[in-house]
Order: sequence, then structure tokens, then C-alpha cells
Amino acid sequence: MHGIPDTQASLLIRVKDPLDRDAWLEFSDIYRPVIYRMARRRGLQDADAQDLAQTILASVAAKVGDWQHDPKRGRFRSWLARVTRNAIVDHLRRVRPDRATGGSSLIQRLLQHPESEVTTQAEIRREQRRQLFRRVAEEIRPEFEEATWAAFWMTSVDLSAVVDVAEKLDRTVGSVYAARSRIMRRLRERVAEREADFDDC
Repeated sequence: MHGIPDTQASLLIRVKDPLDRDAWLEFSDIYRPVIYRMARRRGLQDADAQDLAQTILASVAAKVGDWQHDPKRGRFRSWLARVTRNAIVDHLRRVRPDRATGGSSLIQRLLQHPESEVTTQAEIRREQRRQLFRRVAEEIRPEFEEATWAAFWMTSVDLSAVVDVAEKLDRTVGSVYAARSRIMRRLRERVAEREADFDDC
């Protein structure tokens, strides 16, 4: 794969080629965690959520050749949200009563009060952004010294106090703020470059 990651729309075009292994790996890296977390939040056990994610990805592989990017017909994430929600409900209907899934009341609530498509799309979008942050963070990490990255990560992701991080890293409070600011600025730049592509799909 080349150095500049593909945009979302171009990735969806590339996954139409079943021989483009890199495209499928990237696609799976983005969407498997999205599907998995949605399934877990709906009460599926770890193994069931993993199986469901695999099943949905296989379904996408079978149908993506017919998918055409057309904003008038809807976004890819709308379709994926609908497929995921339906697969979760189908799974909960089929599950044996002796398996611990949250009980029949959970199934009844899902069936009686289906989420709006907007809510499900928002969840897909939130998960896409989470994955985008992780991918961009991995991409830019080599641009920074280890101590600079640690200062950013500990204060911004782990939410440790700046004073504690400065002491732990043997840095001044000002240098911790500066490190965090530099990395946040770079993250915002890279995310902005890539995020517009997610909005189209």
C-alpha cells in the first residue's frame, strides 16, 4: 500500500476487487471494530459479536460489487448501519433461550422500539471517527519523539493531570502543554484531510 491512505470513497471502489487484499484489510480494520462494538452494546457476547462482524463483512464482500456511490440513494454508512442492526436483531431472535444474552426483555425492547436510522447512522459515524483517530494517531506517531508522544497520550487520552505527567516524564509543565498542543494540531490537520472523505460515504 502506498504512503497516503486511500479516501473512504476510493477504498469502497477498491474493495470491489476481491484480489485487492490491502483494501480488504484496511476496510476490515475500519469497520470490524465498528460492527463489533455496536453488537456488544446491544448485548451480544464477545464471541457472538466477533462472529456477527465476520458475517456482516462477508455479506459486504458479496454485495459491494453492486454498490455505487450515489448521494441521492444514501450513504454507505446508512446501508451498513441498517445491515448491522438487522443482523443483531436476527441474531437475538435466533439465539437459544439457555444462552446468556440479556434475556427476552432485551430482544423485546429491540423489536418494539427500533432505533431510528438517524441514531444508528450517528453511532456508525461516531465509530468511524474513533477508528479514524486511531489510524491517524498511528500514522503521525513516528513524527514525534517518544517523550513528546507520551506527554500527549497521558494528558489527552489517559486524562492524567499535566502536573503529574510533567513530574513523571521529568519535564516542565509548559513543555507538556507544548507537546500536547503540537500533536493535537497535527492530529486535527490529518483528521480534517481524511474526515471529509468519510462524510461523502
